[in-house]
Amino acid sequence: MDLSSLLSQIPQDTLLVLLAYTVLGGLYLVVVPLALYAWMNQRWHRMGKLERLGIYGMVFFFFPGMILFAPFLNFRLSGQGDV
Repeated sequence: MDLSSLLSQIPQDTLLVLLAYTVLGGLYLVVVPLALYAWMNQRWHRMGKLERLGIYGMVFFFFPGMILFAPFLNFRLSGQGDV
């Protein structure tokens, strides 16, 4: 049984729902957390109070995706040396 015959047996509404879940899950677990990491890395020392509050709120909301990438990303501040 190949993939095209398997997909033809599944109703199109079900495929659309699965696609929507995949897209939303990818956004929640991959895209937004990586964008937050990049934003925080670039703006860490220049953020205002409200921007920092908003970013921390988004980190709290997107925590599952952030924790997925935490072991692989290292954003230590430059210039710290061996402390």
